[in-house]
Amino acid sequence: TVSTEMELTGPVAGHARVMTIADPSGKKVFGTLNNCAGGVTPWGTYLMAEENFHGYFVGELPADHAEAANYKRYGVPASSYTWGKFHDRFDLAKEPNEANRFGWMVEINPYKPEWVPQKLTAMGRFKHESAAFATTSDGRAVVYSGDDERNNYIYKFVGSVPIERALRNKVSPLAEGTLYVARFDAGDVVGDEMGTGAWIPLAPSTLALSGMSIDDILVHARVAADLAGATKMDRPEWVTVAPDGRVYATLTNNSRRGRITTDPAENPNSLADEANPRAATGNGNVYGSIVRWSENGDADALTFTWDIFILAGDPANPAGLDGYMPGGNINGATFGSPDGIWADRDGRIWIQTDMSVPGVGAYINMPNAVMVAADPTTKEVRRFLVGPKSCEVTGVCTTPDQRTMFVDIQHPGETLSFTTVPGFEQAISNWPDYKPIGQGRPRSSTVIVTKNDGGIIGT
Repeated sequence: TVSTEMELTGPVAGHARVMTIADPSGKKVFGTLNNCAGGVTPWGTYLMAEENFHGYFVGELPADHAEAANYKRYGVPASSYTWGKFHDRFDLAKEPNEANRFGWMVEINPYKPEWVPQKLTAMGRFKHESAAFATTSDGRAVVYSGDDERNNYIYKFVGSVPIERALRNKVSPLAEGTLYVARFDAGDVVGDEMGTGAWIPLAPSTLALSGMSIDDILVHARVAADLAGATKMDRPEWVTVAPDGRVYATLTNNSRRGRITTDPAENPNSLADEANPRAATGNGNVYGSIVRWSENGDADALTFTWDIFILAGDPANPAGLDGYMPGGNINGATFGSPDGIWADRDGRIWIQTDMSVPGVGAYINMPNAVMVAADPTTKEVRRFLVGPKSCEVTGVCTTPDQRTMFVDIQHPGETLSFTTVPGFEQAISNWPDYKPIGQGRPRSSTVIVTKNDGGIIGT
């Protein structure tokens, strides 16, 4: 919970920027919040990604405060939940450093409840979404993660100590290492040829960051990535590593690419580029896309080749409908706003979507949020399930024999919440417990899927 005692580990532990009245040591944090897609580590622990932490803070810092400009880059405060009205530590005027203690990857051990959760500062602070694992040939952990906001970045963390040695020393294999940010360079990204890319170290050794300490770089990873010249992406969310080593990342959408925004958290004035080719005539990249890459060598390689796996959308949407571009290059079932993504052990690419209102504007021909399966070679897409109204399909895994699948349905009925007929107030969805008008309410749930013949899911 938000009151659970946790430990700050890594380079930022004890730094002045994470010290508070309640914790003058800068090494102990109470709680985690707004956890999004995480990932199971190869050693059996679990990573929880702290995503939109900015919404819990209220108050203003003085314009000359050391954190003022950096907080704006993260959208702090957003005052969505106004916790600071009731708890001093979420009021920036009273605890100006508290926001620096959120936005990390959090490692927990579900098999040892007495184990103190750790916030892994070596992995950088941003609005984490997802934790996809690979391992180097010498046994070190590699973790890919997206920063879920328009015009932000894709990161890779490479551990400095082999997993087995770290565990023998009772230290997380993710406590030490190097954080990198991706730069996608030009190439023929829709044909057979790929673009090239580079992983830029977020470290004082990088020329553009030579004036920053490693502590400052990690606390304000977004600022460091800005200075380092990383590629602004269309809301990077989930990442997955396929059995063949290729890495896939969903770019959900970006209504502001090519448009001017005054919100510094969204990294304004991003133009279309090779990896994010849709600059809108009016409303940006509403459909989203999926980018994939292959490391040039081991998982800790500093360069990669890449292509756009799928440009999502509805090819039948006429140009200019509500100012949106036509759909992309889907071969099969249409979908938009890809969010969750997962490669199963046979290489099938499962894609989940998060689009609030189907049947409107550029989504006029779209079903509700869906989960589809894609062939990594032919890129053929087949629809697997359709969610209830105004939900997000998110979270997918199978049992080891791949014969039982678990899929999460999040916030059904999120938008257009109630009818306006007096006496018949009803959420647009009351799934999963359907009841007559005026009764029932929607609830997030986990769905279990099996095949009628007991076979492997997706065959």
